[in-house]
Amino acid sequence: MNIQGEMIIGRQAVRGSAGTLRAYNPTTRAEMEPEFGAASMDDLAAACLLAEQAFDAYRGQPLEQRARFLETIADRIMDLGPALIERASAESGLPAARLEGERARTCNQLRLFAKVVRDGHFLEATLDSALPQRTPPRPDLRMRKIGLGPVAVFGASNFPLAFSVAGGDTASALAAGCPVVVKAHNAHLGTSELVGKAIRQAVEDCGMPDGTFSMLIGTGFEIGLALVQHPVIKAVGFTGSRNGGLALVNAAQARKEPIPVYAEMSSINPFYLLPGALAAGGAKLAQGFVDSLTMGTGQFCTNPGLVIALAGPDLDVFRTAVTEALAAKGAGTMLTAGIHQAYVDAIARRSGLEGVELIAQGSTDGCGCAAQAALYQADAATFLSNSALEEEIFGPSSLIVVCKDDAELLEVTRHVEGQLTATIHATAADRDLAAKLMPTLERKAGRILFNGFPTGVEVSHSMVHGGPFPATSDSRTTSVGATAIERFLRPVCYQDVPAELLPEALRDENPLGLTRMVDGKLQ
Repeated sequence: MNIQGEMIIGRQAVRGSAGTLRAYNPTTRAEMEPEFGAASMDDLAAACLLAEQAFDAYRGQPLEQRARFLETIADRIMDLGPALIERASAESGLPAARLEGERARTCNQLRLFAKVVRDGHFLEATLDSALPQRTPPRPDLRMRKIGLGPVAVFGASNFPLAFSVAGGDTASALAAGCPVVVKAHNAHLGTSELVGKAIRQAVEDCGMPDGTFSMLIGTGFEIGLALVQHPVIKAVGFTGSRNGGLALVNAAQARKEPIPVYAEMSSINPFYLLPGALAAGGAKLAQGFVDSLTMGTGQFCTNPGLVIALAGPDLDVFRTAVTEALAAKGAGTMLTAGIHQAYVDAIARRSGLEGVELIAQGSTDGCGCAAQAALYQADAATFLSNSALEEEIFGPSSLIVVCKDDAELLEVTRHVEGQLTATIHATAADRDLAAKLMPTLERKAGRILFNGFPTGVEVSHSMVHGGPFPATSDSRTTSVGATAIERFLRPVCYQDVPAELLPEALRDENPLGLTRMVDGKLQ
């Protein structure tokens, strides 16, 4: 499939007329062909109108048809073959093997949501029988969940496939019965067009309503903000910076009808090295930590950007091993020139902070927008007194906070902001300290790991990829895993509705074969 510089409005490929833009190759530092046309406000209005017109027809599709649609999207993405990987690699600087894995994850999460739709548990069908003899009488009450309405999805910079046009936000919104209007990320214009046209083809293959999916391209922030502010849009999915996420939250709350924004924003993912674990294998832990820190040139939202440990000779062994392992890591290419410059600036600011020491660096070998890894150290008192040390540095950088005793380590834990993950490396000898950490970490993080590394998020039923602010704008939700569908649903109660007007999920004969809550019992 040739890239034409087009966006998708319903079933039509459209070239925007409100300016032009090009993708950028961060390895060669060169702009790429072709030139893309940017969306006008009329294009945005057309996409939103189609989404509104499609909503009732799309959510009314049988569950099996909706599930097949999601699976067909996955099939059409795979049909793109090597061309998709080649373009995504050129636009992101990511290696082909990483992108092949990301493509598999993208398709797997589409297929997971197809299974979620088929199972029908997301409907939470609940029936309370009428009790006419009770005082006061109880009416016949039935409840199910329906989609909120059209959803705006913003592509992420660091995952051109799995958190982008057909990523988790799009998959979960479509699974919920919500049409989707995507704002493509400007770093992945060609990749986005390829995937957007694959979804458009799936819409046609499955006979879904025109307007089930659209994808817009914009030259600045205006199209994104206008999309969030459009009255047709009922929810937003976003992965990106804290500033970007909060701008969308503020725009959504300023509407005549405020809407939810599910923004994944900022996390430094504390990484605890408890004494027993350091004593048992600090050098081995160092290699695993460095591999996690530099994976994807540190451009993972679960990057271990904060290490917390107790002072002592075993921590010294860990630091020495980290220094050696980090020196062997080349300077990886960052996703965009803007992200690279932001990393360079952030490292310069951190290097100038009082009480902060640069203790290890990666190699400078690299090309294009290459980022040299950096590891810093500060004592707990410095960390607690300087909020700048809690800021996320998007890239291969981390900070070791050295605590003098258990009490100080717990104080640092209570101080940190909300996080996507918290990792504890511990042995049986550390059980008491780990037990003291757990209640606070449950309040601070969406996922707690033991003796592992936070980079890598499994797509499954029990995964939580979310957390308290500023990790996300809504700590009650996840952007990865089966329960991500809950973000785009709301409950509707049906009281004394005639049987012929009830949705299938709530009819007495249960034609969908759902597991339902009936008079307080699952059946």
